[in-house]
Amino acid sequence: MKYERVLLKLSGEALAGDKGYGIDADVLKDISASIVECHKLGTQIAIVVGGGNIHRGVAGAVGGLDRSTSDYMGMMATVMNSLALQAAIEEAGVHTRVMSAIAMQEVAESYIRRRAIRHLEKNRVVIFAAGTGNPYFTTDTTAALRANEIGASVIMKATKVDGIYDKDPMEHSNAKKFDALTYIDVLNRGITVMDSTAITLCMDNDMDIIVFNMFTKGNVKKVIQGEAIGTKVSK
Repeated sequence: MKYERVLLKLSGEALAGDKGYGIDADVLKDISASIVECHKLGTQIAIVVGGGNIHRGVAGAVGGLDRSTSDYMGMMATVMNSLALQAAIEEAGVHTRVMSAIAMQEVAESYIRRRAIRHLEKNRVVIFAAGTGNPYFTTDTTAALRANEIGASVIMKATKVDGIYDKDPMEHSNAKKFDALTYIDVLNRGITVMDSTAITLCMDNDMDIIVFNMFTKGNVKKVIQGEAIGTKVSK
């Protein structure tokens, strides 16, 4: 494996599959199988999962809720997704811990950096839930923060397309794919693969990001092995 320790960023929408809302059991099983496959090869895996399949903070604020309340609701949604992912991974035989930025000791451990690292060293998959515990921060920013805290080698940003394009490839057949970009390129072009706070945090700490298609079988393994797939964002 090229990367000894990685942080995998999953969107909540990914768990919904074609349903658009909630959790698709088949998608959850497939994602878990990819994670378990790489874990058994010796890579330490931490995960940040979003909550957009249940509630999006910004969308809720637009709908009339105040932003802080809506963001806290979104954090609760990430906990639900994290517990579902934990159950699926453990069903496949890999020990998993959910660590929440908001205390809820009945269902998850409270996030402590040194404890998270110890779990990884003991070959447990660690899922970070409830974002940073603060409103106005996305799970992209959480991924950048936690990756740096645990000393991950790379952030693996899982999407529905095979990298970053100059325009939406779902709508434009002539969209151009980038094999590599710098952090400044992403910021200057206004590319929204991750929010600007997350990109800036990665840039300041020289944390590489690989954007790839999660739904192509074997892609997670290929990224961890160092194959050139997707788009790499680096210094």
